Amino acid sequence: MSVTVAKSKPFKEQLDFFKAKLNLPTDRWDDIMHGAHDRAFVVAGAAQADLLNDLRQAVQKAIEQGTGLDEFRKDFRKLVQRHGWTGWTGEGSEAGEAWRMRIIYQTNIATSYAAGRWKQLTNAKLLMVAPYWKYVHSDTVEHPRELHKSWNGLVLPYDHPFWQTHFPPNGWGCQCRVFAVDQREYEKAKAEGRAEAPPGWDQIDPKTGAPLGIDRGFAYAPGANADKPLQQLIDDKLVKLDAPIGSQLYEVMQTPLQAERNAAHQDFVNSVFADPVVRGRTTIAGAISPDVLAWLAANKNIVPASAEIVLKDGLLLEQAGVRSEFVGETLAIQDWTGLLEGLASPAQVLFDTNSGMLLYILGTAGNSQQKLAIELDYKVAKRAGALNKIISAFKLSDEKIAAAIYDGLLQVVK
Repeated sequence: MSVTVAKSKPFKEQLDFFKAKLNLPTDRWDDIMHGAHDRAFVVAGAAQADLLNDLRQAVQKAIEQGTGLDEFRKDFRKLVQRHGWTGWTGEGSEAGEAWRMRIIYQTNIATSYAAGRWKQLTNAKLLMVAPYWKYVHSDTVEHPRELHKSWNGLVLPYDHPFWQTHFPPNGWGCQCRVFAVDQREYEKAKAEGRAEAPPGWDQIDPKTGAPLGIDRGFAYAPGANADKPLQQLIDDKLVKLDAPIGSQLYEVMQTPLQAERNAAHQDFVNSVFADPVVRGRTTIAGAISPDVLAWLAANKNIVPASAEIVLKDGLLLEQAGVRSEFVGETLAIQDWTGLLEGLASPAQVLFDTNSGMLLYILGTAGNSQQKLAIELDYKVAKRAGALNKIISAFKLSDEKIAAAIYDGLLQVVK
């Protein structure tokens, strides 16, 4: 743990990195890990959009103005009181609250600084003259980690895999740094035996799941994933999150990820029809919305394990899933390409009283007078790795839908 958290002026790359993040609601601190932090701003337990945005503004103020930890603590206390945020880790004791505020402040300052440095150090012009990186341990920490001290002075090529996991910060309170050096300093390090990754550097500590000497959650290079698609990072996490938090996550990210997600969905559909063989390909086409989850809990005492809505290649190639008693015409490729938008804003969501499945009515498909109905199996066993998946798709007329509701075969969810 550091003795002090010094005020510092931000630099352009650091501030640009932080400003480019999207707010992401989370329940636990490890809801997202490693490279996902390059694209998302999270505070464990902060799932409400307004609260999360205010927390983000407080951190951005600290970075942008270099106001320091004391000022951040004042801002934090004000916004916690304003939003009535309770139940957060550390709440209830002076020491616990001081620790939590310090963790939020210091981690965001350190990782944004590191990401800014990554951007600077990977500049093509700099790499032409200084293609090596030097690990420098900070002497300002009260309780230095022995392994971090042992890495002090280590010089390796910038593209050595060591940096993908050991680019600091490498733990809570770590203040180690990396500097670019030239061929001359690399040769000097070679002569001193400091130009090779230490033995066992990639050995995994079973207690943390990270390389030895690195705290859990820190085995990544901040900034290295800043240009990677956020959609994939979010989708990978969505299937593992509890339904309520996953549903909120998808809803919050729907607008900023719309273009990226639409393009990915279009590519998925086209690739399946271009290669019409069932290969187990899947894509996330949506998520059960918070209001539908609330209806299931209140009216059926059902709480799905997670919120994702998955489309598999086999259903597309089958063209019409006749697993429901409501049978309609087969589907065309345009029905599948419009699925993402339809699931985001369905005309109706219904509950099938026989199967217990959800039925999404997506409006008129093309020139057809019938509506596209998507049946979702959300009653899956997560222990077996199953996903909420669309099990059938067909077209129905308004008359058939109304008749099924009248007969009690379908219940209106929304």
